[in-house]
Amino acid sequence: MNNKVLKIGHSPDPDDAFMFYGIASGNVKIDDYKIEHVLEDIQSLNQRAIRGELEITAISAHAYPIVSEKYWIMRTGASMGECYGPVLISKNYKSVEELKGKRVATPGALTTATLLFKIFTEDIYNIDIPFDQIMERINNGEFDAGVIIHEGQLTFRNLGFHKIIDFGEYWNNFTSGLPLPLGLDVIRKDLGKELAYKISKALKESIEFGYNNLDAAINYSLKFGRGLDRNLGEKFVKMYVSQLTIDMGENGKSALELLYKLAYERGLISNIPNIELI
Repeated sequence: MNNKVLKIGHSPDPDDAFMFYGIASGNVKIDDYKIEHVLEDIQSLNQRAIRGELEITAISAHAYPIVSEKYWIMRTGASMGECYGPVLISKNYKSVEELKGKRVATPGALTTATLLFKIFTEDIYNIDIPFDQIMERINNGEFDAGVIIHEGQLTFRNLGFHKIIDFGEYWNNFTSGLPLPLGLDVIRKDLGKELAYKISKALKESIEFGYNNLDAAINYSLKFGRGLDRNLGEKFVKMYVSQLTIDMGENGKSALELLYKLAYERGLISNIPNIELI
């Protein structure tokens, strides 16, 4: 009987589902380990990572400074925006200046979307609520604007919202072309580097398996898409499962280092973590 178990935490979203399809389907193995998939929203996974509960997990890039003593960053598995990212939207307002003194909904204290909002805006009051309630609660007048993530980035216009800032576009201009680091996959350091490298290699193979079996992988990932048809679902997957997801490379690492420098300078994180990619 195999008692060797690895718990992998990831969001119940199409892009994460696509990345792990090869592993979830049993076509990619990690030695003789049994894999348990823990599907929770990213804010819950951030909290689990702080407690060190899962061996491998997706986290917000924002959360890494807090867990950097416990986890390494995998060079594979990052979600990076390439001139796109979280979007500040509103029904009634069209500029940041109009939001001064207004209420803005953000998708979680440790999400990178909330960090970006705090880095690049000033004097705007924000409240963290579940990401999938943001558009509805702007609609009912509880909030004046909100920062949306996940598939909302593709659907907000059709629902009558205005784009105030796409933080991916803003970051691209601000950094002269660096990708925007949003989510990371991390490995707990107590597994040791030999196993950590095997896990990182397996995730890379899982992503490649998804692209080599695109129809099946997209069909699987769409089970996790809230309100996305096949075309939008495939577009969303390809946005956030890109070449940078297979290997973030030096550009991805440089972008992370800059994000943490800016956040530290604004007093939004307490330390700048050392980044060692596995």
